[in-house]
Amino acid sequence: MSSRTLTGIQPTGTLHLGNFFGAMRPAIEAQGAGNSFYFIADYHSMTALFDAAERRRNTLGVALDWLACGLDPARSVFWRQSDVPEVTELAWILGTVTPKGLLDRATSFKDKVAKEIAPNFGLYAYPVLMAADILLFDTNVVPVGRDQKQHLEMARDIAIKFNLTYGETLVVPEPQIHEGSAVVPGLDGQKMSKSYGNTIELFGDERALRKKIMGIVMDSRTPAEPKPDADQNLAIQLLKLVAPAEVATDYESRLRAGGLGYGDLKKALFEHYWNTFAAARVRRAELAADLGQVERILQEGAERARAVADAVLQRARKACGLA
Repeated sequence: MSSRTLTGIQPTGTLHLGNFFGAMRPAIEAQGAGNSFYFIADYHSMTALFDAAERRRNTLGVALDWLACGLDPARSVFWRQSDVPEVTELAWILGTVTPKGLLDRATSFKDKVAKEIAPNFGLYAYPVLMAADILLFDTNVVPVGRDQKQHLEMARDIAIKFNLTYGETLVVPEPQIHEGSAVVPGLDGQKMSKSYGNTIELFGDERALRKKIMGIVMDSRTPAEPKPDADQNLAIQLLKLVAPAEVATDYESRLRAGGLGYGDLKKALFEHYWNTFAAARVRRAELAADLGQVERILQEGAERARAVADAVLQRARKACGLA
């Protein structure tokens, strides 16, 4: 059997370039090898989002975005996390072998609390549910952003602890980090994140998005001045993601040599970004006009996912004496 990959994304807001280059594109490219599993992590969204209507809207939006960007349900399995309830039972089973000290070391939980996000059990136990997401499908490879690498390592630790306790039962997954796009910078130079309000959305109003990109703050050097640190320029870093390599290299060289204005650089960034997702915008509009088709895709995906999940869950239940 070919190596199985799995990726999940939370419906906590509009998807952006960080989501696409950090997780979506590598995962969608993996479809070529077959055996690819993708889910919308609506259970996970409950740790910080408490508006039911917004969760429904966001979940639909994530489904549209993934499908528009190239997820092919004929070559992969795509579902809503909450449509596969086996994941919550496995999360409980895994929680009973997860040491508190392991959860205490989770930097993501500490970071969120430091940002004054109200702590709750779900936020604290997030790594256990994430482990269940992965282990429930005998996942071999998980494409992750660098910020999720620790959670993947925790999933490995949990699988190993379960196997040591009850015998070899669960597949221990491996991370796959694409170094060139593991961390995508936001409009302020920090990691692009909805929680920082510094994102460039994949889909949205052209005028608003152009304004965002043209509003990127640069330093006070004149166009004529050479910029020896051109590779550190935020617009250049983003351009390298959305433009052909030779184009991005040319703009970086021109900026380094002097003579390229920041306004012209940002205009080029917007045009390449907008063109990159032109076909996806058309596809998304077509999907949005037939939401019944989107729902059928998710339901069919859930049925296929549950067939795999049930076999793994029954194996785990038998190993620990529940069956």
